[in-house]
Amino acid sequence: MVTEIRVYKLKTGRGEEFLNIFTAQSLPLLKRWNVKLVAYGLSLIDKDSFHLIRNYESIAQRKESQDAFYNSDEWINGPEKQIMDCIETYNTTVVDSEVVNKFSPML
Repeated sequence: MVTEIRVYKLKTGRGEEFLNIFTAQSLPLLKRWNVKLVAYGLSLIDKDSFHLIRNYESIAQRKESQDAFYNSDEWINGPEKQIMDCIETYNTTVVDSEVVNKFSPML
């Protein structure tokens, strides 16, 4: 299993708007598409920074899932434009879930 950690730097002052769009529109889509969400939300120290953490069975399954989701009519004709309009940049890292789980008890 792999864990994807994505951090979005949002346009100044758009954090709450992004969170509202995400929870009202994107989150239900992700759940319908059976994406395994671990965590999401605004940063405690920067209200224009948002994290999204997801688990996938493998890197190949991640690619397949995201290709299908982000190319779907539901996404394209749904929240895509509003979501993307709030984002300045984002960074993604993918790590072995075993590494994440190994350190979880220490946290």
